[in-house]
Amino acid sequence: MQDETAALKENEQRLALAVAGSGTGIWDRDVVNGRIHYSPGWKSMLGYAVGEISDRIEDSYGRVHPDDLDYVHRTMLDHFEQRTPDYQVEHRLQRKDGSYIWVSSRGKVVERDAQGRALRMIGTTTDITEMKRMARRLEQNIELLTDLTNEIPGMVFQYLRHPDGRGEYRYVSAGSLDIYGLSPEQVKAGRERILALIHPDDLPGYLSALETSAMALTPWHREYRVCLPNGEVGWRLGNAHPKRLGDGSVLWHGFITDISEQKRIEAELQTLAITDFLTQLPNRRHFMTRLEEQLARLQRPGNCGAALLMFDLDHFKGINDRWGHSAGDEALRHFAALLSEQMRRVDFAGRMGGEEFAVVLHDADHHSAMVFAKRLQQRLEEVPLLYQGERIPLTVSIGITTLGPADVTAAGALSRSDMALYRAKAEGRNRVEVH
Repeated sequence: MQDETAALKENEQRLALAVAGSGTGIWDRDVVNGRIHYSPGWKSMLGYAVGEISDRIEDSYGRVHPDDLDYVHRTMLDHFEQRTPDYQVEHRLQRKDGSYIWVSSRGKVVERDAQGRALRMIGTTTDITEMKRMARRLEQNIELLTDLTNEIPGMVFQYLRHPDGRGEYRYVSAGSLDIYGLSPEQVKAGRERILALIHPDDLPGYLSALETSAMALTPWHREYRVCLPNGEVGWRLGNAHPKRLGDGSVLWHGFITDISEQKRIEAELQTLAITDFLTQLPNRRHFMTRLEEQLARLQRPGNCGAALLMFDLDHFKGINDRWGHSAGDEALRHFAALLSEQMRRVDFAGRMGGEEFAVVLHDADHHSAMVFAKRLQQRLEEVPLLYQGERIPLTVSIGITTLGPADVTAAGALSRSDMALYRAKAEGRNRVEVH
């Protein structure tokens, strides 16, 4: 018996040493008599000396912060009535100097009577004030980071790809509403929602770029279109940097911005670069590029022929001299409109400079090109230019050449139609000649 007592005291000493200085105290509650025994470490944690604190349970509850008291009572009662396997609660306790600390209390009933009523309960109380302070600081930092990311245009995200290929968004900023028309919660619910919004023509490239980034750990950079829930189609730019985790997963930190307006401006600039400002027809450079492309198609087996027509407004200098250059500009616009009116969707035209224009008629021969030219001349006669209340008659000289596999360069084809146009002008103008 003496050996057992000595062993028990030795175990108690070991336990006391284990918790000493750890911010943890031990308590032993006599439920029947309403008494509670505290270890010296428990008392020290609250600033009390060994003999300065009573063992009455009422005094113990008196040290609990008023806002936490009901929660502590209910949690304790749940364990007494065996609704929970143990007692675990975080709450505030008042120290001797009146200040409060945050504690984590854990305990368990170790003795019950035959009816299951609690008789004795043992537990620990740990000072977690510093941990709570750090958690609050971390929470504030997260709130600050969230506020910052929510102010950044676009969507800030953290995307994790597991070794088995599964992917999930770990963090999504509020900008997801602007980028995808989805809340952060909807995005995090499954990446399938995002993939379903990406334009079908852009999805393979999007996934391929992500795969390359994962394999080589190179930055992911991709422009792609999204079909938004409201029916709009917008352009997005994604940037992210990957890193491989210990389990083989790849984690990207990145952001996605809306570049729809930038793309619109780029398209407008591109249009301006290839368009004649006055007539809104393609300019000479763009027309020549398209002519080269047409000749390349004619080299392939099974392609139909085409016709190249050159136009020169007759007596254009006289219009400028008599009515002024603004009238000349109106004449060019008027002719361009009538020319475009006669063309099919597969045909294309261009202003070559000054009063010269050109058109390529798809799947056309000498006969169909001549019909087109005569119809345009007739249309000019039927719809004269009206300028400041005056009717200004316009006529046009036209040179035609057909295009086929033998044509190698746009310059060569243009030279033939130029020669036909020269003959039309030399023969008295308002004529159509074929080379």
